[in-house]
Amino acid sequence: MFFKKEEIKNYNFLTKVCALLIHAAKIDENYTDKEEEIIKKTINELGIENEDVSKTIEEAKIIEESSNQILDFTREVKGLSEQDKIKIIEALWSIIYSNKDADIYETNLMRRLAGLLYIDNKTMGDIKEKIKKKIQNDIHR
Repeated sequence: MFFKKEEIKNYNFLTKVCALLIHAAKIDENYTDKEEEIIKKTINELGIENEDVSKTIEEAKIIEESSNQILDFTREVKGLSEQDKIKIIEALWSIIYSNKDADIYETNLMRRLAGLLYIDNKTMGDIKEKIKKKIQNDIHR
C-alpha cells in the first residue's frame, strides 16, 4: 500500500487518482481490458478494497468523462511525497506501454504531467525506461 491511512480515508482522492489513470488509458482512444486490469491492480495497491474496486472505477470514469482538463486529477497528486508520485507515474507508464507502444498523445500527456507534478525530466525518463524494459521482459517470458 502506497499511502498513509489518512489519505486512504479520503476516497475522493483515490477516485481522482483512478480518474487520472483512466484518462491515460483512454487518451489513445483504445481503452483495453489490459489497461483496466492495470488500473484495478494499482488502485487495489493504493488501498481500495477488492470489493470496492469496480465502484471506484465506475465513479472515476464519470469524473474523467465530465472533466476537460487533467488539472482536476493532478491537484490531488501534486502534494504527495516523491516516492508516491513515482508509484503513480509507474502505473501511468504501465498503462501506456500495455499495448507495447506510446503514441504522441500519450507522450504529450506524460510530459504535461511531469511539469504539473514537479517530476524532473531525468526521473520521468528513468521511470519510462524501467517500465518499457519490464514490459519487454514480460513479453519474452
